[in-house]
Amino acid sequence: MTQNRALQQWVSEMAQLCQPERIVWIDGTAEQKKVLEEEAVASGEMIRLDEQKWPGCFYHRTATNDVARTEQLTYICTSKKEDAGPTNNWMKPAEAYRQAALYFRGAMKGRTMYVIPFSMGPLGSPFSKIGIELTDSIYVVLNMLIMTRAGREILEQLGESDNFTRGLHSKADLDPNRRLILHFPEDNTIWSVGSGYGGNVLLGKKCLSLRIASWLSRREGWLAEHMLIMGIEDPTGKIDYIAAAFPSACGKTNLAMLIPPEHFRAQGYKVWTVGDDIAWLRIGEDGRLWAINPETGFFGVAPGTNAQSNPNALATIRRNTIFTNVLLTEDGDIWWEDGEGEPPASGIAWDGRPWKPGLTDDSGRPIPGAHPNSRFTAPIVQCPSVSPEWDNPRGVPLTAIVFGGRRSRLAPLVYETFSWQHGVYVGATMASEITAAQYGKQGQVRRDPMAMLPFCGYNMADYFHHWLNFGKKIEKPPKIFHVNWFRKNEAGDFIWPGFGENLRVLNWIIRRAHNQAGAVRTPIGFVPAEGELDLTNLEISGETIEQLFAIDPKDWQKELAGHSSFFAQFGDRLPQGIRDEYHALKERLALERIGTK
Repeated sequence: MTQNRALQQWVSEMAQLCQPERIVWIDGTAEQKKVLEEEAVASGEMIRLDEQKWPGCFYHRTATNDVARTEQLTYICTSKKEDAGPTNNWMKPAEAYRQAALYFRGAMKGRTMYVIPFSMGPLGSPFSKIGIELTDSIYVVLNMLIMTRAGREILEQLGESDNFTRGLHSKADLDPNRRLILHFPEDNTIWSVGSGYGGNVLLGKKCLSLRIASWLSRREGWLAEHMLIMGIEDPTGKIDYIAAAFPSACGKTNLAMLIPPEHFRAQGYKVWTVGDDIAWLRIGEDGRLWAINPETGFFGVAPGTNAQSNPNALATIRRNTIFTNVLLTEDGDIWWEDGEGEPPASGIAWDGRPWKPGLTDDSGRPIPGAHPNSRFTAPIVQCPSVSPEWDNPRGVPLTAIVFGGRRSRLAPLVYETFSWQHGVYVGATMASEITAAQYGKQGQVRRDPMAMLPFCGYNMADYFHHWLNFGKKIEKPPKIFHVNWFRKNEAGDFIWPGFGENLRVLNWIIRRAHNQAGAVRTPIGFVPAEGELDLTNLEISGETIEQLFAIDPKDWQKELAGHSSFFAQFGDRLPQGIRDEYHALKERLALERIGTK
């Protein structure tokens, strides 16, 4: 399929290491995809679902020890440990290659090595990056065909160039003691062995599009971010685009596919989905910041996806979707917790064991039918709200950048930062309180700067520095905001309805970015002035509004101590701009100056 000597030589070397029975090049055709699906079904790697209920859909089950990203086995392999930084696991490149090669040696005996040429981003776009993934998993191939642009045309675009990300993956024996996810940013290389879970093995996703791309973007002068991209169309037809970063469990995919509340729909507002997970940002010729979604599909969490939380996601996954680790019924149907409809009378749980409603373990705890991290992989073009601009090679221009977290009392519903530098500080101090039900220690604060803590491919202090410097180069930078949908009252109940109603907040953000909405200055930023947040047809009391925007200087002074503790790990490498913003916030809180603008 290619005359590229560098590519041919690399594939040959990796084949000598892994010793596959045969090598198959993925050409991206529907005919080859159909053959692969049939092979996957025949081997038992995938199960075809009921064609009437789920046309073109398949079911896959991972090993029970392989159901999520393995952050403790994920490494950044740079020559200098300090370049990986204190928030990443680090391994010397030579040692990483040596250790992983032991696991790869002969791992594909009796198996097929698939060669997947893929592009993250539209072909020919200045944003885009080409990669080649070698894998022994049909599941990986079929997912990559959904999540990326893959096939012969990628090789044509690559030509004779050796500028491509080299990705090697093998399931090997799925032994967690012989599992490694290795990133070599200096070599533009990724090695993943011993896993079959998507987050560890779809190498175009987190591995390339965030960890490797973040390294490349710093060197090349752009940003690779863990952000959704959405467009909001007003009644005049004008569309403003927002990029937003949220830690896990904050409703990122739901927001990207938001359906406006009736009051806004009646006026003609629409929401357009550009992407739900990753954004690559570059400065355009017009001086604005432009963004693309480098992916072509959604790799979303199934549990909790329902008609209230995300009707567009439900519509998206009705066909041509791969489901992983949900509950399977004998008649080829599927189900997951907090989804649609009553649970089936019986089924096969995600771990392959018989299941029925009410099943409990020895401690009396409910046994779920679907794994809490069970997934769907679906093409973006099937989303009812997909933007006509989702694959525009130029990307879309950003009006605002939004950071969010899950805080029960600290952060107001929304506030605007004072400047780009202040916005970077707010992103750098992003945090969520993790719940007792999920993790065992209620109220514990987990810092996740820009939602990039697990995905930044280099020292995060240098990442902050890159953000600060990058902002100075943007002639017309988007304004930066922070949101918190998760404020609670004293009874522990959420006081903002969330879901589609979040458009009311985004509407203020856009108007504020265009200097068309009033705000009140507080020590932490600008909050909406009274009456500026459109609450039409929303039953919410004035007292609740006060709670949503309450800012307690004492709580924020305690929060500052958390900022200081988190930043301490970076030592002298922490940028002066971050230190300046810390001291400025400390002074504002001490003075408690609140004015009006």
